Amino acid sequence: MSQSLSSSSLSSGVWHATSLPMFSQLDISNIEAQLDAILAANRDKIQTLTRSTDTVTWDNFALPMEQLSDELAQFWSPISHLNMVKNTPELRDVYNACLPKLSAYSTELGQNKALYQAYKTLAQSDASFSQAQQEALRQNIRSFELSGVALEGDAKQRYGEISTRLSELGSKFGENVLDATRAWEKLITDETLLTGLPDSALAQAKQMAAAKEQEGWLFTLDAPSFIPVMSYADNQALRAEIYHAYVTRASNQGPNANEFDNAPLIDEILQLRDEQARILGFDNFAELSVATKMADSGAQVMDFLDDLALKSKPAAEQDLAELKAYAQEAFGIEQLEAWDIGYYSEKLRQHKYAISQEELRPYFPMNKVVSGLFTVANKLFGVDVREEKAFDTYHPDAQLFTVSKQGTDIARFYLDPYAREGKRGGAWMDDCRIRRRLPSGDLQLPVAYLVCNFTAPVGDQPALLTHDELTTLFHEFGHGLHHMLTQVEVMDVSGISGVAWDAVELPSQFLENWCWEPEALAFISGHHETGEALPQALLDKMLAAKNFQAAMQMVRQLEFSLFDFRLHKEFNQSKTGGQTVQDVLNQVRDDVAVIKAPDFNRFQTSFSHIFAGGYAAGYYSYKWAEVLSADAFSKFEEEGIFNQETGALFRDTILANGGSQPAGQLFAAFRGREPSIDALLRHNGIAA
Repeated sequence: MSQSLSSSSLSSGVWHATSLPMFSQLDISNIEAQLDAILAANRDKIQTLTRSTDTVTWDNFALPMEQLSDELAQFWSPISHLNMVKNTPELRDVYNACLPKLSAYSTELGQNKALYQAYKTLAQSDASFSQAQQEALRQNIRSFELSGVALEGDAKQRYGEISTRLSELGSKFGENVLDATRAWEKLITDETLLTGLPDSALAQAKQMAAAKEQEGWLFTLDAPSFIPVMSYADNQALRAEIYHAYVTRASNQGPNANEFDNAPLIDEILQLRDEQARILGFDNFAELSVATKMADSGAQVMDFLDDLALKSKPAAEQDLAELKAYAQEAFGIEQLEAWDIGYYSEKLRQHKYAISQEELRPYFPMNKVVSGLFTVANKLFGVDVREEKAFDTYHPDAQLFTVSKQGTDIARFYLDPYAREGKRGGAWMDDCRIRRRLPSGDLQLPVAYLVCNFTAPVGDQPALLTHDELTTLFHEFGHGLHHMLTQVEVMDVSGISGVAWDAVELPSQFLENWCWEPEALAFISGHHETGEALPQALLDKMLAAKNFQAAMQMVRQLEFSLFDFRLHKEFNQSKTGGQTVQDVLNQVRDDVAVIKAPDFNRFQTSFSHIFAGGYAAGYYSYKWAEVLSADAFSKFEEEGIFNQETGALFRDTILANGGSQPAGQLFAAFRGREPSIDALLRHNGIAA
C-alpha cells in the first residue's frame, strides 16, 4: 500500500503527512490490485482475531477490528470521492470492478458467526465500557442480525447475491443520471430568444459556450444553468424544452429516450430489496429500513407524513390559487403548465415583495459568505477556521480548511463548491477521516468533504451566490460540524457514524436558520463591489418573502417522502398485475400534490437519493429532522440566536456525542423535552 493510502497517525492537534489522501499519487490502474491485497489481509487478520473468542477484550478484539475497517475506509474514500466529483471512464470502470468485491466482503463480515459471537461475548463481559463503546457494541450486534448472520444455506447465499447486485444497480443508476444530464445541451446564438434571463445566467452560458469553443450561449441540465431558465426566461418554448429534458432524464421519454433508462433498474432494485427484507423476516423493506431509525415503525412514519400533509395541503392549495389568479390577471394566462410555475412564481414574488434571488446575488460573494459562515460557527460553537494553501488537491476549485478550538487543531475539511462536467449534481457531505483513538494511543482527527454545485466565477468577477445557494452551503457545513466537532473516540459511533438516519439532517437543517437572521446576515453578506452589507430594505423584503409558497414546497417534499416510503412498504413481488412504480407515484400525487405533473414526467428515474444513495424508505428523514431542527432553533429564538451557553449546549449534546447515544435522548437533553411539530409549522408560515 502506498504511503498516500496508509492510515493516519496523529497526535492531538498535530497533522502528519499521511493524515490526508494524496490524490496526485492515486494510480487508477493499480486500485483493484491494492483493494484485493487489503481485503485478503483483512480476512486473514479476522480469522486470527476470531480463532479464540474466550478472552476477548476491547483492546485485543474491538480495536483491531476498528483498525481494519478504518484502513479500508481510508483506502476507498478518495476513490469514491473522485468517482463523484471527477468522473472519468477509466475511474468509473475501476470503481465498478471494485464494488462487487467490497459488497461481498461486507456481506461476508455481516454473516460471520464467529465475529458476531465475539462481539456478543464482549458486550456481555463485565468490563466497564464507556457509553460510546456500549453503543458501538449494541449497533454492531444489531448490524450482524440485520445482515443475516442467522441465515443458513440457500438463504445465506441468496442474501449475499442480492447485496452485491444492489450495489451494482445503485452505481449504475447514478451513472445513468450523470450521463443523461450530460447528454443534453442547447446552444443558442440568437440573444433575442433569451430575454428575461439575468446577466449572471447569460455570462455563465457564454463562458460555457466559449469553454467548448462555440459562439453563443450554452445551456445544460446542471442546476446553475437549468434553474435560471425555469425562473426567468420569457421564452416559454425554451422553458418547456429544458423542463421536458430535465424531468425525463434517464427514462423512456424525452430527447434521450431509452438511452439511459433507469426504469428497469428501479423495478429490479425494488424487487431485490423486498426479497432481502423478507429473507430477514420483515414484512417489507420499509420496516427493515425503520429498524435502525428514530421512528418506531412504518406506521408511525406514515402517520407523521399524513399528518403533515393534512396540515399543509390547504395552505398549498391557497398558494397555487393565488399564483393562478395572478398569472391570469397580470399576463392573461388561462392554463399554467408545469414549465410556467417557476417563471410566474418568480414574477409573483417580485410583484408582492419586489425581490428576486438575482437581486440578492451581488451581496453574497463566495469569499464573504464563507468568512461569514466561519464567524457563525465561531460565535455559536467557539471554533476557528483557517484556510490551508499547500495541500495535495484533485481540482483547482477544491479548498482545504483546518478547524481549531482554543488554539488546538481538531478537524479539517475540503470544500468543492462549483458545478462542472464530470461532477455529480446536488450537494453533500461525506467523511474522509473519522475521529478515533488509535492503538498507538494517538488521536486521529476527523476530515470531511463538503461538495456543492454552485455557479462558478465568471471572468474576473467572484462567484456570487443566490440566497438558496447560501442556505445549501450552511446545510452542508452543518453536516460537516456534526462530523468534525464530535468528541467520540470510537469509530462506529464517532461524528455522523451510527447516528439514526432520520436524525442525521438535524444539524444541517438547524444551521440554515442563521441565513435568515439579520444579526448574522450583517457579516455573512457584503456587496462584491462596495462591501456594503445587505441593506435593511432588501433584508425586510427577503424576510417578508421567506414563506412565499412554503406550503407548496412542503407538499412537494411530502410527495417525494410518501412516494419513497409507500413504494418500499407496498411492493410485493408475489402480487401479479400489481401496482407499477408510476401507479404509486400517481396515487401519491393525487393525495398530496397541488401541481399536476405532465404525463411524460419521469421524476423517479433520476431520484438518486433513494435508488443510488442512502435514503431508501428514508427520504422522510428530511421532514422528520426538520421538526427536530425547527424545535431546536426555537430555543435560540427564546434565548438569543448567538447565546453562547445555548450554542455550547447544542455543541456538547448533539454535535459532540455523534452516534454514541440515541438521537431522541440527545435531543431531549438539549431541549429539555420531547420534540414538537409546532415550530416547523410556524417557521413555514403554515400555522400561527
